[in-house]
Amino acid sequence: QVQLVESGGGLVQAGGSLRLSCAASGRTSSIKRMGWFRHPLGGEREFVATIHWSGGMTYYAVAVRGRFTISRDTRQNTVFLQMNNLKPEDTAVYYCAASPVIYESTSSNDYDYWGQGTQVTVSS
Repeated sequence: QVQLVESGGGLVQAGGSLRLSCAASGRTSSIKRMGWFRHPLGGEREFVATIHWSGGMTYYAVAVRGRFTISRDTRQNTVFLQMNNLKPEDTAVYYCAASPVIYESTSSNDYDYWGQGTQVTVSS
């Protein structure tokens, strides 16, 4: 089992920045990649970004490309999501997730473990 705990959400004005963190514990040796997803109120869960745990290769959703950066600290078993130039449409509950798959995946079905979520609210 892998446990994930997110932190760093909050309220920010449009154009501002936030940094989300997600600490992994437990059977972390099974993690091959980490991802961030978000679930806006009244909408569906959507992919945001993913990173290969050992190699560090990243991939982003088109909506956040150039504004968000995913990174990881393998010694601390922590993944980060730096969000800059935030927009009201970025408002959502953000979840980190861990996957045993090596290939680049944007599907939530490939992620076995999920955090509890952290709310990000961007005011206009």
